[in-house]
Amino acid sequence: MKRILFCLVALAALCACSNTPAPEVENTTLQTIMNRKSVRSYTDQKLTDAQIETLLKAAMAAPSGINLQPWRFIVVTDQAVKDALQGERRGPRAMYSDCAALFVVCGETTMTNREGVQVPNGNWTADCAAATENLLLAAEAIGLGAVWTACYPYEERISRAVEVLGIPEGITPFCLVPVGYPDGDDAPKDKWKPENIHYNRW
Repeated sequence: MKRILFCLVALAALCACSNTPAPEVENTTLQTIMNRKSVRSYTDQKLTDAQIETLLKAAMAAPSGINLQPWRFIVVTDQAVKDALQGERRGPRAMYSDCAALFVVCGETTMTNREGVQVPNGNWTADCAAATENLLLAAEAIGLGAVWTACYPYEERISRAVEVLGIPEGITPFCLVPVGYPDGDDAPKDKWKPENIHYNRW
């Protein structure tokens, strides 16, 4: 045991003296990011209130322009409402109908400036995108599956969400995220492409 300890201390000293980086420590945050995948099939298992709140807290922890936090969320668990949002959008899987909970990420598209005048909020889509990514990563982190499905800027999808959910004027549905327990073996895609990277200038 003393010999092993001596070897470890010697190795650490050698690394320090030679500027050799220490062995990489496992990072669960990076693992979650790399393991995230789009999951479109779900079991019948429901989500708990605590799980739903965890996902929403993660979404709201996202950055936003001048901290306006323009995101608003509608959590749909009622089967009739999920079916209404699914509509004719069937495809190979009825994701909205089959998921345990459907998170509708919306954005407040106007803001009140210092003069008290309502003006367009040009950051709302970026802010909602950041919140959506946080939600997806949180789902991955707690063993759930989720997928980002676009709503904005498609007028037909926006209109359906507004009509079904009673979304008020000034609020625009940005995307719909079905969440549930994965029913399958979905795997993350390797999206690393060095050819897409430029340093210092194009």
